[in-house]
Amino acid sequence: MRIIAGEFRSRTLLAPKGMDTRPTLDRTRESLFNIISAECPEARVLDLYAGSGALALEALSRGAASAVLCDKSREAARVISANITSLKVEDRARLMAMSDQQAVRTLQQEGTRFDLVFLDPPYRMDTVPACKMLDEAQLLLDDALIVIEHAAESVPVPPECFRLSDRRRYRDTMISFYRYKEEKDGQTVGVPRQL
Repeated sequence: MRIIAGEFRSRTLLAPKGMDTRPTLDRTRESLFNIISAECPEARVLDLYAGSGALALEALSRGAASAVLCDKSREAARVISANITSLKVEDRARLMAMSDQQAVRTLQQEGTRFDLVFLDPPYRMDTVPACKMLDEAQLLLDDALIVIEHAAESVPVPPECFRLSDRRRYRDTMISFYRYKEEKDGQTVGVPRQL
């Protein structure tokens, strides 16, 4: 596995052992970042199920200002830490070795908000509860882009404040792109910006 483009282009990354973590294939990741390349510069990134950290680290390579990488797996946390150290981005990348609920609660208490979020959980895990958590904890900036990787036959239906802007299929995997629109007086405002 490698960084595809940007500051750390062609640098190799470690991946956790075992089947609990499914690293996004280089080709799929390259296609994903071709779609969202304009979103990366200066972005505040959250990768809630980071695995190897490849998605958040790719975003940093392409100019993201900062990234928070969360994973409750000890092996994943070890690998993410090694990858952060290898790229020397300790000043821009933060590892949170804890569950998604713990991470969201901590980030909420800190008042941290994000404009680019990756949700690529262990295979077949429902991402809708994570979307609800992010919304309720107010971790998303208005017009934030949420990138959800999921099984092609299992399309997530997040809350109404997540507006679908694009969807791409890669064999048995699908990537859905949502824009977040803050609700005001009980109504979702704005029209989703297309990628």
